[in-house]
Amino acid sequence: MSADPTGAGAGAITSRSDPGKPSPSGMRRREFISLIGGAAVAWPFVVRAQPPDGIRRIGVLMGIGDADPEANPRVEALQGGLKDLGWTEGHNIHLEYRWTAGDFDRTSRFAKEIVDLKPDVIVVHSTPAVEALRQLTSNTPMVFVLIADPIGSGFVASLAHPGGNLTGFMNVDAPMAGKWVEIIKEVAPKVRRIALVYNPRTSPYQSYLKSFDETAQVSGVQAIPTPVLDAADINRSITALGKRPDAGLFVVPDVFVQVHRKLIISLAEQYRLPAIYPYRFFPESGGLMSYGIDTVVVFRQAASYVDRILKGTAPTDLPVQAPTTIRLVINLKAAKAIGLTFPASFLARADQVIE
Repeated sequence: MSADPTGAGAGAITSRSDPGKPSPSGMRRREFISLIGGAAVAWPFVVRAQPPDGIRRIGVLMGIGDADPEANPRVEALQGGLKDLGWTEGHNIHLEYRWTAGDFDRTSRFAKEIVDLKPDVIVVHSTPAVEALRQLTSNTPMVFVLIADPIGSGFVASLAHPGGNLTGFMNVDAPMAGKWVEIIKEVAPKVRRIALVYNPRTSPYQSYLKSFDETAQVSGVQAIPTPVLDAADINRSITALGKRPDAGLFVVPDVFVQVHRKLIISLAEQYRLPAIYPYRFFPESGGLMSYGIDTVVVFRQAASYVDRILKGTAPTDLPVQAPTTIRLVINLKAAKAIGLTFPASFLARADQVIE
């Protein structure tokens, strides 16, 4: 891993492989035949036969930078899950990593590099990265990870039957936005305005707006959609919000806000804003609280779909998985910094308390 403090990663092209091992150079096609009602149906996508050296190639396009603290845990989870299923780097698989750090130009360039490698399957994280790959191939099987709205984004036809070369794992159901509003009101009852911060270029924010607005109205709160495109927008928007004593902050799960989380967290603390985040690593980075899934666990789960695809299952036969385990994480130091005290009942419900 690079030590690039920006998270972009100077060594953004990363290959975790044994340099002494050859990369598969040949490609043979085979047909995957399944029997449905006695009729043989051929999978229309490219399935590569076991190469002569026995090594299968997996492309991994990550929406974060390789210097992000989440990078190593996710890599270890994915490769650990594959190892448990009999796939070992340098032995029978070779993983090629590219790290976009949320940069659009880098995302497009690295997506092409991944496709040009002709991998047997691609693991892809972030909505912009999925979209970039879709522009380049409709044949290569892909397993997406931490995608908010795969149907609304046009990635799959349905969760049960994806219908193409993509399937994978969602990060959150849209109705969760209502729960985030309820949590802010529970810990900060005086809040009357809650900003929903999102980047319209990278986030399917529409899927959250309805639930967010409906719950806000019931809770006596004004919902404030707050689009931001860069760090300057984040600074300007949260500074304006912080001038009100009755404001709170909700951050949409998205790779953009992950890349800029330190800025968002510092501004929320500076203006004493009760804020809720979608992932555990926000309060671990100094944020007030989070309610959502464990992102590292999802990367380990993705290994099971990679395994099945490498063994011949079509992506369309693998249903998209919605999140099942949601955890509440709170940061007591962050609460003290903004003068907030968590109710005892709320503390008792927390899955993790950061002192």
